[in-house]
Amino acid sequence: MSNDKDTPTPATEPAEPASPATAAEQTPEERIAALEAEVVGFKDKWLRAEAEMQNLRSRTQREVQEARAYATQKFARDVVEAAENLRRGLDALPGKAAGEPEVLTKIRDGIEGVERSFIGILERNGVKREDPTGKPFDPEMHQAMAEQPAPDGVAPGSVVACWTPAWTLNGRLLKPAMVVVAAGGGR
Repeated sequence: MSNDKDTPTPATEPAEPASPATAAEQTPEERIAALEAEVVGFKDKWLRAEAEMQNLRSRTQREVQEARAYATQKFARDVVEAAENLRRGLDALPGKAAGEPEVLTKIRDGIEGVERSFIGILERNGVKREDPTGKPFDPEMHQAMAEQPAPDGVAPGSVVACWTPAWTLNGRLLKPAMVVVAAGGGR
């Protein structure tokens, strides 16, 4: 159902205004031909308006989908900081050792469980982390923090260490990985 207020109305005048005397002088065939030409013009305008409306609908739908997918981008970036801080806390704990106090084992296991749960929640909501260690350096996803000579068997330009992982939201970069890159053979 169309709403006459929202759609533009075509001009009610013929394309070439005819005076009453001119209209009276036209033969019926000439009048029909003029009206048919006017109909073709109106049909063309109508088809163009329909195409423009379809383009507008498609563009709006695409923008709404993008807004839904990335509306939480700032929040996700902040939450990623919390996930990284949780990992730093875990890394600061002493490594598992035989004969360590039971309380330390429980604390470590508990925090690791919290981290697994937290990362799982992030992944279910489109936030993913990637450790690029061993992969080629990608300036779109990685931030080179240092360069070191390439170890044996490692191609120059590869990531040899990762200080922090890359984080994405539905495929869009939230935070680049901070990496150490293998230097070329000339050093």
